[in-house]
Amino acid sequence: MSIFLGVNIDHIATLRQARGTKYPSLIDAALICENSGADSITLHLREDRRHIQDNDVIELKSRLKTKMNLEMAATDEMLKIASNVLPEDCCLVPEKRQELTTEGGLDVASQIVRMKEVCTQLSSNNIKTSLFIDADKRQIDAAAECGVPIIEIHTGHYADAASNDESELELKRISDACEYAVSLGIQVNAGHGLTLLNTTAIAKIESIVELNIGHSIISRALFVGLANATSEMKALLLEARAI
Repeated sequence: MSIFLGVNIDHIATLRQARGTKYPSLIDAALICENSGADSITLHLREDRRHIQDNDVIELKSRLKTKMNLEMAATDEMLKIASNVLPEDCCLVPEKRQELTTEGGLDVASQIVRMKEVCTQLSSNNIKTSLFIDADKRQIDAAAECGVPIIEIHTGHYADAASNDESELELKRISDACEYAVSLGIQVNAGHGLTLLNTTAIAKIESIVELNIGHSIISRALFVGLANATSEMKALLLEARAI
């Protein structure tokens, strides 16, 4: 079974915003990633606009050769932007202004009515919608109730595991969650905290269709270049699946 790589380019924008310049170019970065094996480009338009800006979303949508996966909070403002830009994919994520990065999965179970409403609106615009959730049966059931075709499993707990035993436990939780979601007819993507050192075990879970990886690829690019960093990760995914 094939596995696809989505490259998150948020931290290209982080570097740009650090100095308030017009460089580095997100479009150049996205095209390099696409030409080096990325199957999609992911970007998170946060409410505080700490990295990706509104114009980035608009400009990238018109230039990408693959597809855009727009990560966003389930707010009216973001819904309006998504409905205007029409990304191919949209992933709803939790968001806290004080966090450095997304710290966990969305609690869909506690807000099913709102999530259903947002997912329905996105779907009505032919935007394929996913929910970023922890590897938890209760949250998967809630996602199914919302009618989404895709979930993205948060792999951060696995990536941050402090021991081999903890890592194996988290890997088992993810694998079991993937199996359960697929049994409900839901496609499974995954991501967060994945690097060249820890991705192989995740990529070997055959029910996972797509991995979204950003920070480690952009960090690696400082030393080997963005094209090489992207192609290295894509090769690792394909090797894990023996494709």
